[in-house]
Amino acid sequence: MSDDPYKILGVAKTATQDDIKKAYRRLAKKLHPDLHPGDAKKQAEFQAVAAANDLLGDPEKRRRFDAGEIDASGQERQERQYYHQYAGQEGGRRYDPDADLGGFDADSDLFSGLFGRHGFGRGAGRREFHARGTDVRYHIDVDFLDAARGAKRNVTMPDGKGIEISIPPGIRDGQTLRLRGKGSPGFGQGPAGDAFVTVSVLAHPEFVRDGDNIEVELPITFDEAVLGGKVGVPTIDGPVSVTIPKGVSSGHRLRLKGRGTAKSKGGRGDQFVRLRIVLPDKTDTRMEELAGQWRDHCGFDPRKNLRRTK
Repeated sequence: MSDDPYKILGVAKTATQDDIKKAYRRLAKKLHPDLHPGDAKKQAEFQAVAAANDLLGDPEKRRRFDAGEIDASGQERQERQYYHQYAGQEGGRRYDPDADLGGFDADSDLFSGLFGRHGFGRGAGRREFHARGTDVRYHIDVDFLDAARGAKRNVTMPDGKGIEISIPPGIRDGQTLRLRGKGSPGFGQGPAGDAFVTVSVLAHPEFVRDGDNIEVELPITFDEAVLGGKVGVPTIDGPVSVTIPKGVSSGHRLRLKGRGTAKSKGGRGDQFVRLRIVLPDKTDTRMEELAGQWRDHCGFDPRKNLRRTK
């Protein structure tokens, strides 16, 4: 594959961050190792897509890459060295690897920390380089109820390894989980990097989240609206019974305290139930007679305020 992260994700250099996010999600779903078990080529493409998203999905990394400060792997670009930079040195030392180290000798703490105390330059054997592994980024889709109540998911990371992820109760759409030590292996004896898992919460056919609160629409019959009564209402914890007041209209809201999602600082939000009066698909003669009698008796006009003039 190309080493250009823009080409890997299939986006232009002028793409917005949202465009990059959409492109990554599309490719990640298409190339996920779970869909291509044992396919080394697809796994390599998946890892390349994840690495490209790790670079371009971070606005600061993207800016530095575009400016040429870092390369496609996220590493610092070394300053190019030219002949004229050495021209002013004393004869015989222009290309000496042990030339002036700017006040540091080969056994100084700086170079010992980087390359070990077994020597650097001057013909001494060098120690293995140790460095922390790079971070990886991953994306998963989570069902609405799993996100609201918390769950555990077995997923395959970009390196092909399977791990169990704990989804905390109340996680929000777009939130990122940090898994320490689950990124790329380190160099030498360096520690592994971290894995950052971005969660997309799937929509639910009944529930809508508003912050820490849950909204749900509850259909009720004409007689329940007029006479009131107890009806069952779905919540993220299961159905509960609520009392419909007499004489409610469509749009009336009931509050179920503590039936929302978990809050970050403890406790839970609320659930709000919006009532909607629903009539049968077909009306019979008896219903029409009752409606006519009620119209003649009541004379109620719900639209009179709309006809007011200044």
